[in-house]
Amino acid sequence: MKLTAISGKLVLLLTLAGVSTGMAQNATPHLEKEVRHELVMLPELNLFDNLSFRVDGNNVTLMGQVTKPILKSEAENVTKHIEGVGQVTNQIEVLPLSPMDDQVRRATFVALSRQPQLERYFMQSLPSIHIIVKNGNVTLEGSVATKTDSDVANIQARTVTGAFSVTNNLRIEK
Repeated sequence: MKLTAISGKLVLLLTLAGVSTGMAQNATPHLEKEVRHELVMLPELNLFDNLSFRVDGNNVTLMGQVTKPILKSEAENVTKHIEGVGQVTNQIEVLPLSPMDDQVRRATFVALSRQPQLERYFMQSLPSIHIIVKNGNVTLEGSVATKTDSDVANIQARTVTGAFSVTNNLRIEK
């Protein structure tokens, strides 16, 4: 978990179903739930994308990284149409097209999902571990049950040929 100061208020960042959320004290839980639901239902969303958002009152800020430009615009469009949403700020980064990055993504997925300890995280339609690759640099996002699972994922990602670096941002579920 990470605390971020926004307009003098603390925003608690949480993770559920692979979409990180942040809600200011004056945001409604209903609005947060609806935004999360709409984002996880996006048909193009997969384990190589990382979407997060922050709700401040009725304003929503979209963040993260996606592999397809259409996903950035779809995320903004579905969020704008949620009842109660005022302004949507789209800060989602579209990752550069790269056959090398695609190869590293697939190899990292194979390295992690073949570990008996980690395979349960990849059995869901939207896995709780997300693999973000930009210019050969791998970032693991999402959540796992234990520190040991996080460490195993980190070690396995570091074995991938073509990965220049690995950043492990996996959170431990409470």
